[in-house]
Amino acid sequence: MPENDNRKVYNVLFLCTGNSARSIMAEAIVERLGQGRFKGHSAGSHPTGQVHPYALDLLQRLNHPTAALHSKSWDVFAAPGAPKMDFVFTVCDNAAGEVCPLWPGQPMLAHWPFRDPAAVEGSEIEKRQVFADVYGQIHNRVSIFMNLPLATLDKLSLQKNLDEMAKPATERA
Repeated sequence: MPENDNRKVYNVLFLCTGNSARSIMAEAIVERLGQGRFKGHSAGSHPTGQVHPYALDLLQRLNHPTAALHSKSWDVFAAPGAPKMDFVFTVCDNAAGEVCPLWPGQPMLAHWPFRDPAAVEGSEIEKRQVFADVYGQIHNRVSIFMNLPLATLDKLSLQKNLDEMAKPATERA
């Protein structure tokens, strides 16, 4: 899978249903942490058409560039001329009954479930806290992913690492 080339830029796509919060935050995190080695993308199977205002506000407060972030269909990445994805991560929460989109093709796939902050009920403070918590969880997982020795892992070992990252810390080997 990974090419033994330190100049390779890996395209990473985050998918969820609405593409308004989790996948958008993940895209922004990859863009910041990627340092030219990774290019972040996000999309949804049924996009809401807008970035959730709490996600946008949080990203702006954390000094992420947000001008290019927008909710879009995954069809954008299936169109001719779209960037070829190296990694596709679904970030929806199966435990909450969400249906995660599937991605065809040959990229490395993994499911990293995160709670949907856009679905949280409660006060504004409670909702914003869930957005911040989910951002932190995504940031941690993306940081671990970006520190994997991609150029030296074979496809099977890499897939095992990606799948292992989805488990709660108490269940990891």
